[in-house]
Amino acid sequence: MSIESLNAFSMDFFSLKGKTAIVTGGNSGLGQAFAMALAKAGANIFIPSFVKDNGETKEMIER
Repeated sequence: MSIESLNAFSMDFFSLKGKTAIVTGGNSGLGQAFAMALAKAGANIFIPSFVKDNGETKEMIER
């Protein structure tokens, strides 16, 4: 079994479709990585921020 097929199996098994995740610190670093992983699993992502966001994480998720 290849890494790609194992990864596809894992994402099908771990579906978050219809769920919403609140990711603090999602604009960069580990928070951004978690936001990307949760979005890949199908979750809707909410990233609260006190500072002006450049939209980088949003653009990465929408790709």
